[in-house]
Amino acid sequence: MKEKIHNAFLNTRTNGTKAFAVLIDPDKVVDDAYCLRIINMSIENKIDFFFVGGSLITGDNFSQIVRLIKQECHIPVVLFPGSNMYIEPTADAILFLSLISGRNPDLLIGQHVVAAPVLKRSNLEVLSTGYILVNAGNQTTVSYMSNTTPIPYDKSSVAACTAIAGEMLGLKLIYLDAGSGAEQPISSRMISMVRKSVDVPLIVGGGIDNRHKAARVLEAGADVIVVGNGIEKNPELLIEVAELTESYNQKLRV
Repeated sequence: MKEKIHNAFLNTRTNGTKAFAVLIDPDKVVDDAYCLRIINMSIENKIDFFFVGGSLITGDNFSQIVRLIKQECHIPVVLFPGSNMYIEPTADAILFLSLISGRNPDLLIGQHVVAAPVLKRSNLEVLSTGYILVNAGNQTTVSYMSNTTPIPYDKSSVAACTAIAGEMLGLKLIYLDAGSGAEQPISSRMISMVRKSVDVPLIVGGGIDNRHKAARVLEAGADVIVVGNGIEKNPELLIEVAELTESYNQKLRV
């Protein structure tokens, strides 16, 4: 089985570099012009990945957005599905999310059983991912829709043990998420503790709406930083985070 995207994630962990993923939520895309603007900015600033998806997708433009990105550039498109309904075979990979911070069996294995035969027939690279939702100050769409309780903001050890369990279960990636529209990003302490507790690549997103917050997330140990809602409100943030990520990587090359 191909592992091109997984290897790209692994390289960040092995080399100590950072990667930047722009999250596009189909419900937040007003038209093709907006989407093209984000795509072109992403190309110009050499982002590493597009994540496409969301907790609740009410429109019918999901597949269209994936295909538009693939048409315009060669940046890998990774699906970030809110449910098994959102599988688009023209993407490059899918985060096969298991919500290990919650106790909802449907999001631990139930949705996966339904999606498995479809994914088996597709050419998508399937990335088993331990998804850990963290309470960052307000209830987010993902916590409401998943019917699960996020890990408390100050319980770093619980997050670390959850990540360890996910790694022991064979999950290839760990994704710490405060959720779209979170008041603040996950704490540096929690990110650092999780990073030190597992060997698999660590993805961190949610609540990152300025350069300073992005810097804290990267310095704390995130291998891949994900920004979505912040860019929707301020597209220039894409440039700032891209520059920050590149600056961090340049230091490693010296």
